[in-house]
Amino acid sequence: MPKRFILAPPLELDELAAYHRDVLASLGLYFSPSAPTFTERFAGKTVREVNDELQSRLDETDIRSTLAVLTSLEAHFRIDFDFRCKERKKDLLSRHFRQVERARGKNVRLDEDIFEGWKEHGSAPSAMISQLRGAFKFRHWIAHGRYWNPKRKYDFTYSHLIAEGIITELRLAY
Repeated sequence: MPKRFILAPPLELDELAAYHRDVLASLGLYFSPSAPTFTERFAGKTVREVNDELQSRLDETDIRSTLAVLTSLEAHFRIDFDFRCKERKKDLLSRHFRQVERARGKNVRLDEDIFEGWKEHGSAPSAMISQLRGAFKFRHWIAHGRYWNPKRKYDFTYSHLIAEGIITELRLAY
């Protein structure tokens, strides 16, 4: 496995899931009448207003956790790409990736170069690549300001399942 410079160790999918659960539980406690600051924080608000605010925070947490899962999945694909290029593996996918690296240098595109490479030269079924592309369109929506309506919303649970399945099935290097 090649050495790489990182500011903090990447979180694995199970760690992202644990963090997501902890934040949900924390929000539930914070918005609970048993929270020490509940009375002061929500003075004058109806139960419905408090519940609506909680739901808003839960929805935002789900979106942010989904983004974390999808960025982690991108990291898996990019590290696998680099690993295959540096290790000079002889399989068709690795050879294709080296050609892409020679042509694009550091400007390797996730969808057109890596995903398409897996589809054409690797073991990824077309349906899996379609799933990936849909999920990454959603990630693009999150990362770029959410200024249009996405065709499909991916929640944390679904994104986590997709990521686990892909990492396991494709045996991505990380």
